[in-house]
Amino acid sequence: MSDLPRVSIAIPVFNEERIVDELIARCAMVLDSIQGGPHEIVLVDDGSQDATWARIEAATIRDPRVVGVSLSRNFGHQAAIGAALDHVSGDYVVVMDGDLQDPPEAIPQLLAEAISGFDVVYVIRIKRKESLWLRSCYSLFYRLIAALAELELPVGAGDFAIMSRRVADLVRRSPERQRYLRGLRTWYGFRQKGLEIERDARQAGKSKYSLRRLLGLAFDGVFAFSVLPIRLATGCGMIAVTCSVLFAIYALMVKVLFDQSPIGFTAIIFAITFLSGVQLLFLGVLGEYIGRIYEEVKQRPHYVVERVLGAGRNGK
Repeated sequence: MSDLPRVSIAIPVFNEERIVDELIARCAMVLDSIQGGPHEIVLVDDGSQDATWARIEAATIRDPRVVGVSLSRNFGHQAAIGAALDHVSGDYVVVMDGDLQDPPEAIPQLLAEAISGFDVVYVIRIKRKESLWLRSCYSLFYRLIAALAELELPVGAGDFAIMSRRVADLVRRSPERQRYLRGLRTWYGFRQKGLEIERDARQAGKSKYSLRRLLGLAFDGVFAFSVLPIRLATGCGMIAVTCSVLFAIYALMVKVLFDQSPIGFTAIIFAITFLSGVQLLFLGVLGEYIGRIYEEVKQRPHYVVERVLGAGRNGK
């Protein structure tokens, strides 16, 4: 690889008309400061319903480094990242969100670490500017993933990272539909390093991650990298069987020794209700795994591209 590598910035955007111009301008200023090239900014419009695509289209005319990819509808954040990775051409690929909470000015620092020998340099977000409930949800989310996943996923690390071309290609070729980027890049290994960078406040608009979407992302991370939920079902079943056997022995001894039968209608109802709830819970867990298998075997594409602008200007 050349000492003056090409850098691609891959950014998914959705309804960001108020800040996409600033996003592109700040990314362009950062690329101006980086030797080598030609660099590029690949923006994937994930089915925006505002003027986001029109602004991206205008940017491709102003700056030949900007590549715009418009998806046919909203496929979701992780699918849009996949689309961006499919259209980058640089030696190093920066993945970042389009809300400017990930500061583009941190890219040279990430690049310096990558050039020094790291295939993945990810950002550990500190001093988040979101509301208390959202920060609490993120904290719970990261700790849940770290506790349940079979990988040692770094707590507090988001999608903002720089990857070498070989790691980016491996992630891009991952066949699963429910992708969890930060899990995939950890799973592939190679030399990785985390950098603590303060997370900025959102410049405009509102977060696209509702509580439901956060839960969905958490489920994607857990079910993609862990079978622990199924093993928990086995463990709960063994505990229930053990308790049942112990209670049967107790009831038999009371009957034989004291000619009495244990009483407790309320306790029986509670036990039946509790065990029924546990069974339904783990049926839901099995359903999640089966549903994901169903999605995989259909072999539908991860996303559908409606239009690409600017591709080919940087030697693609």
